[in-house]
Amino acid sequence: MKLEFLETLDAILRRGSFAAAAEEIGLTPAAVSLQVKRLEEHFGQPLFVRSARVAQPTPMARELAQTMRDALLAMEALRVKSTPLVEGRVVLGTIRTVQTSILPAALLEVHRRYPKLFVRAVQGDSGALMQHLKTGVLDAAVVVRPASGGASRFHWVSLTQEPFVLIAPPDSHGNSLAELLRTYEWIQFDTTLVSGRMAGHYLHRLAPRARGSVEVDSIDTVHALVSAGRGISVVPKRTHLISKVLPVREIALNEDAHEREIAFVCRAMDRDNRRVLALQEAFDFAYRQADS
Repeated sequence: MKLEFLETLDAILRRGSFAAAAEEIGLTPAAVSLQVKRLEEHFGQPLFVRSARVAQPTPMARELAQTMRDALLAMEALRVKSTPLVEGRVVLGTIRTVQTSILPAALLEVHRRYPKLFVRAVQGDSGALMQHLKTGVLDAAVVVRPASGGASRFHWVSLTQEPFVLIAPPDSHGNSLAELLRTYEWIQFDTTLVSGRMAGHYLHRLAPRARGSVEVDSIDTVHALVSAGRGISVVPKRTHLISKVLPVREIALNEDAHEREIAFVCRAMDRDNRRVLALQEAFDFAYRQADS
């Protein structure tokens, strides 16, 4: 029996369904079902009462998951108590918006906790960073997680959800996409990127005839153009100084608008590597501080 099977069980109980657990841990629902079957074979009794509509956990499933949580907490306490020396070199990739916002706080936290750890930080788009991670050029990355959940060969940790917002020049009038498009043209964020495609799909769903004359590969550049009165756009909501340096009007979108998930990712085999964990902990801390 593998420890990953117990982590899958815990994800099912926390998320409420096999499908939601599969999305969280980056597996297919069929793979999740197979892991549960292996656990049931190992313990010799069912962990879920299955019906046509729902899989209800048995008392055994809850007891097993709680036992595992207690054991993991105890092991984490021992790890923290041991205050291990983390040193050496680690290579981190981040998307541009992370590098200009959260990265400085995360690196400061890494240095505070592990002063002998050297971090090389490189920038790229999510697709390129994932390829570099796959080939071993990077040890870890902070990227936009694919809507599919991402490949199971990687270990994913959600850091934050960023809703998309409509941004317009600071002196503009009107609060809907249709109103603003009568005055301003659309500024497209790079459609080769995950976030750009999400923004473009939203526009084409609401205003299929809308066209723009410019497409840029930087959200900061989109902000600069909108702030200067060049047009309007839909981008992930920003949480740092760019909105103060380049003021825009931020307008919330409907509930059906997309969010993008920013996630820390590493190869599955590196999930317990202390240098990689040091980065993960620092980013988790930096995002929690930013959101508080």
